[in-house]
Amino acid sequence: MSKQGPRWTQTWLGGVRSAGFDLGYPGERLGLPEEGSGSIAGWGRRIGALVIDWMICTWAIAQLLLRISPVQAPWAPVLIFALQYLLLVGLIGQTFGHRLMGIRVAAMDGRAPRLLPVLVRTVLLCLAIPALISDRDHRGVHDRVSNTMVVRI
Repeated sequence: MSKQGPRWTQTWLGGVRSAGFDLGYPGERLGLPEEGSGSIAGWGRRIGALVIDWMICTWAIAQLLLRISPVQAPWAPVLIFALQYLLLVGLIGQTFGHRLMGIRVAAMDGRAPRLLPVLVRTVLLCLAIPALISDRDHRGVHDRVSNTMVVRI
């Protein structure tokens, strides 16, 4: 590397931070703290909660309680996931996976989200692709459309 600074490939491969831009921490633009309660939940917690909820819906509810094989009815776990997500997030602001991972879904004002935004969020989350596209505040398309965010408890 030269004394003039990093090569263009180093800035491109390292992202905008390596090029000298500081975008702040996730949630800073939203007025949230960097760490602790009320801060934006990281990807590890969010993915962990999703995996826990998916296992509950696929194994515990679909296979054990309802005796539905996900191989014969692949739509069943998605439908069960959507129903439990809509009910739990709509009523208490978090699913079982969220609770175990220490996160919750909140409206942009910090309160519990209303039922219609939770319905929109649930439909988009079940489509999977909107959840994979996110901004620097870790808000996926499903969060932005429903005007929600996932924060730590």
